[in-house]
Amino acid sequence: MSKLAEFRALEQQLAAQLAELEALKKDDGLKKEMEFEEKLRALMSKYDKSLRDIIAILDPQTKVTKPAKQDAGPRRPRQVKRYKNPKTGEVVETKGGNHKILKAWKEEFGADVVEGWLQ
Repeated sequence: MSKLAEFRALEQQLAAQLAELEALKKDDGLKKEMEFEEKLRALMSKYDKSLRDIIAILDPQTKVTKPAKQDAGPRRPRQVKRYKNPKTGEVVETKGGNHKILKAWKEEFGADVVEGWLQ
């Protein structure tokens, strides 16, 4: 799309949104809601109450809490891996890759070769 066509399309969208805004400004229902909100906020500040306090008064059954993080639960335990060096017969058991002997083997023989020793 050319810049001119894009400009005209955005200009039309803006005009439509401005017309919608003007229609909302003339809506009596919106005016009543805005007036109610202003009076409610004034009343809350007069009595030093928050929105949570108002909800607790109107509906004591409702618990207002912060959204909790999605907890995936506890991690599953890592499985023990056994590597056996075919040249020396030495066996290493580890749950992770941060094992001193395993790292030395990977440096000496290469990671692909050592992964082949996995039993």
